[in-house]
Amino acid sequence: MTIADGTLLMVGAIFALLITGLPLAFITGLVALAFTFGWFGPMAMPLVTSRIYGFVTEYSLVAVPMFVLMASLLDRSGIARDLFNAMRVFAGRLPGGVAVQTVVVAFFLAALSGIIGGEIVLLGILALPQMLRLGYDKHLSIGVVCAGGSLGTMMPPSIVLIIYGLIASVSIADLFTAAITPAVILMLSYIGYVLVRCLKNPAMGPPLTEENRRETFATKGQALRAIIVPALIAGLVLGSIYGGVASVTEAAAMGVFGVLLAVVLRGEFSFKTMHESLAQTLMTCGMIIWIGIGAAALVGVYNLMGGNRFISGMITGLDVAPIVIILVMMGILLILGMFLDWIGVAMLTLPIFVPIVTQLGYSPIWFGILFAVNMQVSFLSPPFGPAAFYLKGVAPPEVSLKDIFVSLLPFIALQLLVLFALLFWPPLATWML
Repeated sequence: MTIADGTLLMVGAIFALLITGLPLAFITGLVALAFTFGWFGPMAMPLVTSRIYGFVTEYSLVAVPMFVLMASLLDRSGIARDLFNAMRVFAGRLPGGVAVQTVVVAFFLAALSGIIGGEIVLLGILALPQMLRLGYDKHLSIGVVCAGGSLGTMMPPSIVLIIYGLIASVSIADLFTAAITPAVILMLSYIGYVLVRCLKNPAMGPPLTEENRRETFATKGQALRAIIVPALIAGLVLGSIYGGVASVTEAAAMGVFGVLLAVVLRGEFSFKTMHESLAQTLMTCGMIIWIGIGAAALVGVYNLMGGNRFISGMITGLDVAPIVIILVMMGILLILGMFLDWIGVAMLTLPIFVPIVTQLGYSPIWFGILFAVNMQVSFLSPPFGPAAFYLKGVAPPEVSLKDIFVSLLPFIALQLLVLFALLFWPPLATWML
């Protein structure tokens, strides 16, 4: 059997098993075991397990549970709720002001934790019912919550960028630096879309009355105090990284300490809160680690088969411009992102794509930003866009899954526009490096 036949058989086995509904971690692990024994025999098993060991013992991986714990604590405290209510005081006079404040709050939350599912659920509980109550257009409200919540893929401390950095062996701090400008562009594009739609048709997002603006915080001073705490926490995490004071892993630990201290000082700490936060952290990280283990084993055995050389030779042998090869990679990532979890897409494709990108003369940091934007698209893309299902779990009963997916289409278009802008103008991501 040639490596081409083996590649087709491996891809076919993965998709055949996906139809059965088995978790991706089990599928990749089973296929890896089958090809290890079938292609090499049992003597090759230590080579595959050594790759798994290298993945699970990577020191930077410690940052992941820290940032997940930050998000879990924020979900259960009133910090995010007060931040959302405070922004109402400043954005309320604008047409579509509550939708704008939702995007801004989502940006802040992304800078605090980088966990997408938690952000969408939180915004779905805080923002969506309020926008619907105030007469906002249903599709605009839904789109803002999901698109804003997905900013966590881009804004440091993004878990997506941390995993990319581990796989691609590039500086996570450099990835964080490069991601800031694209994240801001995405946020501004969402805000611009909301303002254009609401200025053109004010009924889509009516301005708040003075009573509605002040119903939580009586003065701007009170609202400003509610913003200071999350701003300080975000500054503690990102400032320590960019200032060279701490590594990403150490900054994650400082972030957990900052959130925990804020929760204690607000009088919201309890053992139940801590227990639930730790349990959610373990479940989330367990999912990431098991998918990573299965994918690491699969990629390991495929590389032993010569698959990386086969794919690299096939792609670089194309008689096309290098940017066309990058576009093909983006297309593959977009299609896989419609059906697979982002961690699976990363573990399966990046070990093959990143060396090719470097060989073509492109920056792996720039490609990492493209990957993160691509995964942001995947969070919204039907038929399996996770953002839609996260929101459906907390949305009012009258909001259907069809409503959610229809609402996401304009925001997917905005994400694709930013992706193409980064493709053809790399300094958008790399100018600060």
